[in-house]
Amino acid sequence: MVRVGNNINYLAISVDLDGIRAEEIKKSLAADIQTEITHAQELAARIKEIDGRVPGSFAFKPEQASLQPPEDSTDVVATIHGVIEAENAAIEQYNKIIRLCDGIDYVTQDLCIKLLADEETHRREFRGFLKEYEND
Repeated sequence: MVRVGNNINYLAISVDLDGIRAEEIKKSLAADIQTEITHAQELAARIKEIDGRVPGSFAFKPEQASLQPPEDSTDVVATIHGVIEAENAAIEQYNKIIRLCDGIDYVTQDLCIKLLADEETHRREFRGFLKEYEND
């Protein structure tokens, strides 16, 4: 459920960030919203396939603090750090699920491996953004 909070924050930040240097970050976050929605749809379908129940909004307890929209709408570095931290959390969670599924549920494991690759790609992109800012 961590990713639900990320989608809300990605949306807020992709709109709220200001400044010319923020444009690439905003574009990346806006694109990632669609990717994350697709991930959620794939995971929800898999949960249903294995006779689980997809939780509703009341089951969602926002706990994610690192990716809150920054008070300063030009604080791109805080946003980049928040995205990297959020991606690290997603990567950790997918790795945990992959290990839990090993030898038991190969379909879910395969899905999580695919989603893990997407998260690692996004984290690598934001690490690149951070390098640019650290070199200034």
